[in-house]
This record gives sequence, C-alpha cells and structure tokens, in this order.
Amino acid sequence: MAFKVNFSHAGALALVVALGVAAHAVQALPGGRTLVFALATGAVLGLVLQRTRFCFYCHARDWFEDGNPRGLLAIVLALAVGVVGYTVVLGSWLPVPQPGKLPPDMHIGPVSWVLVAAGLSFGAGMVVSGSCISAHWYRLAEGSPVSPFALMGSALGFILGFITWNPLYSLSVADAPVVWLPAHLGYGGALLVQLGGLALVAAWLWRGFAREAAAGSAPGSVPSLYAVWRNLWAGRWPYWVGGLAVGLIGAFAIVRMRPLGVTATLGSAARQWAQGEGWIPDRLDGLDGFAGCATAPQSTWFTPNALLLAGLVVGAFVAALASRQFAPRWPTWRDAVRGLSGGVLLGWGAMTGLGCTIGTLLSGGMAGALSGWVFGAAVFAAVWAGLRLKRVWPTVL
Repeated sequence: MAFKVNFSHAGALALVVALGVAAHAVQALPGGRTLVFALATGAVLGLVLQRTRFCFYCHARDWFEDGNPRGLLAIVLALAVGVVGYTVVLGSWLPVPQPGKLPPDMHIGPVSWVLVAAGLSFGAGMVVSGSCISAHWYRLAEGSPVSPFALMGSALGFILGFITWNPLYSLSVADAPVVWLPAHLGYGGALLVQLGGLALVAAWLWRGFAREAAAGSAPGSVPSLYAVWRNLWAGRWPYWVGGLAVGLIGAFAIVRMRPLGVTATLGSAARQWAQGEGWIPDRLDGLDGFAGCATAPQSTWFTPNALLLAGLVVGAFVAALASRQFAPRWPTWRDAVRGLSGGVLLGWGAMTGLGCTIGTLLSGGMAGALSGWVFGAAVFAAVWAGLRLKRVWPTVL
C-alpha cells in the first residue's frame, strides 16, 4: 500500500526556520559554535545528497549495469576536490609530514586483510539493502520503507563488529601498517599520485561515454527567476554538482570539526547499549586509539557528529518536501528482510573498517590514507560481484 504526501514550499521553509531556531538554541551549549557549524554543514550536505541523488551504490550500479559513468565520475570529482582541499589544510597544520606522525583526527587506519573483508561486507550490504549508510540517512527523509530497517540492521552489525573486534585485532589489525601517503611521498608526491590515479579512473570510465550531438541546437533564452527557482526543485541536479559540492563540504568541514562521517553516533549508541547489556567486551583492544568514525560512548547526544546527522536528515527532508519527493509507503516483509540483513553487513563492515564510504573512503582518501583507497576498492569489487550474482538469483538479493 503506497501513499504520497505533497507539501508546499512553505512547509520546507518552515523546517528551515525550525532549523535556525534549533541552531540558536544549540549555540548556548558548551562548544556551541562547533555544534552549530556541524548542524549547518549536515543540512547543506543532506540537501546536496538528496537533490543530486549522491549514492555510492546507485552510482556504481549505473555503471556496472547500464554503462552510465556520470555517477562514478561525480565520486571521482568529489575525491579529487577533497584531496586538493585536504592537502592545503593539512599542509598548513603539519608543514613537514613525517613517517609515524599523523595529522590529528584524520581517518587514517590500518591496512590488512581485515580492512578488505570490511569493505567486501560493506559493499555486499549495499547491494542487499539498496544503499550505503549515508544514502539511507537521506532516504529516511524521503520516506523509504527499507532505510529504517537498514539503519537498525547497521546498529546490530556494529554490535557484531564489536564482538569480533578483539580476535581480529590480535590476529591482524594490531600489527597492520597505518599508511599516510604524504608521510612517504610528501604532499606534492601524494597529491600527484592520488590525482593521477583518479585521472586514470576517470579516463577509463569515460570510455564509450555516449555524447549527445549538439548540432542544430539553438541557444535558449535567458530564463526568468521563477523558472530558475522552479527548475531547482524539479528532477535532479546534475551529477557533477553533487561531486563538486561533496568534495568542497568534505574539505571545508575539517577546518572547524572532525572529518565527515555518518556512523560514529550510530556506532556509539550501539556500543553503549550493548555494553550495558553485557553483550560485548568492556575493553575493545586498540579501537579507540585509531582515528576514524569513533564509537566511544558519549555522555551527551549533543556532539558534532550527532548534530551533523540531524542536520543531514533535516536538510534532506527540506529538499524532499520542496521537490515533492517525500513519498512514504508501508514496508513489506521483503523491505524489512532486505533492510535488516543488508544493514548487518553494512554495520559490521563500517565498524571493522572504522567508517563507511563517507568516513573511510571519502574522508580517508581525501586525507591521503591508503586505508581509504583499499576500503573503496573492496567496496566496489563487492558491488560488482553482488550485481552479477543478483542477475543469476534475482529473488534472493
């Protein structure tokens, strides 16, 4: 049973006003300026993600199934813009990068087969649930029947990850190298290698890119301001807008707070609850010493990451209302099974990989972390394999 609720732009405007009121109230709290910055950054990010349909799984699926490279090129653009931005910022913080000395709070993690397993699990979870965790957050604002179950499943996956962490840490993670490319290649060398690699990927994606002939197309007239506003909320924004905006937001965010990540609050809440129930060890070896989407239990919900997530959902909700794309429907048992099972894979992969496609791949890759690139390669390999398997057994996945 499906139903659609349409709200006017006035409803979206009311949400924007409410967001402003919340920001004013949050400013009075300790660290209020950072909290307001996180809330505003999340709102802009949610707006951009929803309007551009920026989704790692959907973009990969468009390429693997239809040969449409626009989405993956947008991800490449986001990474390229972020790499340049991070290099400028980190270069001012740590002018001379040295081995063994990492920039604070950056998502630079250990590289081992455990990281590869985490990426494969996360990619499989994307195929099963239909999105990555960041996309489930903004699709929650669109009324997706799968996303609530996927986020609940992700919390369960985090708990499973906490249970398996200590054995995996002793087996491989403890001795795994933590590689920050600028420390070995310098900022210039790391920038050249990463941008060169992204350029090669972009060139490969561009192969066979069908271009529409522009011959005979007459130049259009200058649109009215009303037409510009109407077009802003019709259809979807171009892919490149999403890539450019996400890259800029990622680089801009680290000036005032930790790198972007969308799993820290979810993982922290799952960890606090599971420890209270006695399901997971009180001591998780070495976990809190790694940079990434930190899951240490918090004494308050008013943290930058929690406010970023709140802003993301509200921003996506504003965009969905304004574009009349808020269309909830009642979930079916299949929606619930897909969401929960895919979410468990997403959560285990995100916990074990110290982040998701936003935290480990995007923020890590932008910072020059080898772990980000390895995790991303494993994720997309799993998506490719999962889509091929889905063609063979369409009723299973």
